[in-house]
Amino acid sequence: MHLPWTVHGDGAHVAPGEVVAPGERLSWPRTIGLGAQHVVAMFGATFLVPILTGFPPATTLFFSGVGTILFLVITRNRVPSYLGSSFAFIAPILAAMAADVDDPMGAALFGIVVVGILLALVGLIVQWGGTGWIDALMPPVVAGAIVALIGFNLAPVAKSNFEQAPLTALITLTAVIVASVAFRGILGRMSILLGVVIGYVAAVVQGEVDFGAVADAAWVGLPQFHLPANPFADSAVWGMLPAFLPVVLVLIAENVGHIKGVAQMTDASINASTGRALFSDGLATTIAGFFGGSGTTTYGENIGVMAATRVYSTAAYWVAGLFAVLLGLSPKVGAVINTIPPGVLGGITTALYGLIGIIGVKIWIDNRVDFTSPVNQFTAATALIIGIADFTFSFGEVSFNGIALGTIAAIVIYHLMRGIARVRGTDGAPAARPDQPPSSVSIGPRTK
Repeated sequence: MHLPWTVHGDGAHVAPGEVVAPGERLSWPRTIGLGAQHVVAMFGATFLVPILTGFPPATTLFFSGVGTILFLVITRNRVPSYLGSSFAFIAPILAAMAADVDDPMGAALFGIVVVGILLALVGLIVQWGGTGWIDALMPPVVAGAIVALIGFNLAPVAKSNFEQAPLTALITLTAVIVASVAFRGILGRMSILLGVVIGYVAAVVQGEVDFGAVADAAWVGLPQFHLPANPFADSAVWGMLPAFLPVVLVLIAENVGHIKGVAQMTDASINASTGRALFSDGLATTIAGFFGGSGTTTYGENIGVMAATRVYSTAAYWVAGLFAVLLGLSPKVGAVINTIPPGVLGGITTALYGLIGIIGVKIWIDNRVDFTSPVNQFTAATALIIGIADFTFSFGEVSFNGIALGTIAAIVIYHLMRGIARVRGTDGAPAARPDQPPSSVSIGPRTK
């Protein structure tokens, strides 16, 4: 079988100033090691989403691997990226799981499937018409507000977990904070995972962990599958959709930002694969949602690993995807992950949800959004308050939560005020400096 990668140099070294391109690889032992490193980089974030939402961890890991392999196939091995669990799905999934429907998890999965289909359609549109319309719809002030309110909207969830075991939560949070500045390279990027490990040990010492399910779980077996709810059998499921739809905008921003980042570090022609990348992520999210996994997105954590190693080989991602599939085929692994107690989650999410919010602020800073402009001021201010306070609006069985309403507010207020200002000539300031490249967006524990 012919493999598409050529060996870079001697297969062992990367000379100063050089990078291993997506179509190249190092020796297979080194490539396998790099693939394992990518698994470690994605693991801390990917397993947290099912733990926080009540989804089966093994299923999510399995479909993150399947999604990554699909992504590599559809992008024709040109775009090195890992598809892990998107944190943008946490809030709408939690809302669906708490809803008064016959099958809460099925309702959440239906929302994930719809998001995946819409993202795939966006990918096809981008492949045909480019990304200019995305930049027009979501300038940096809007994109930053949407990302920020998704993180800050989850603050009460973090508080609830923290209060269940304050000492364990404090130990976990302290470990995350210290690890993020005490270590360099890959260990620094693993601060969330290190915090979980240290907090977990503290919880075990205090008798807060029950290992009964771990002993009963098999070492090898299929992950737990679950089908989406049928919205025609339970019409209340349709009411969950407004909470999920803003996630499409976040996934678009993440994918576009990550593609631009990789292209800047390797080959500008990779930007031509943006449509394929969006379509791939949409397809991966649809498949995951259809069988019980969480929605996926390209991971900034793995882009950080590539920047540190200067190895952008897609071969390493094939290895990572296969590793994730194998992890997903071990119920024992899923059972261990499920033993993580609320105190550990409380410490992690106190930092994590805040970091998601700060990523939105970073988008504003990176793109030099002008907050002396009333357009930008009111766009961000109104959207954030609606999201943080979790305003809700319902009619019939359809309900819009704070994230959905905040997203709508950000888009409508910006374009309405911008249109009025242009007609009246009262605000000619640009939303961001036109010479400033778009910021890379990542909804996860750390942005690269």
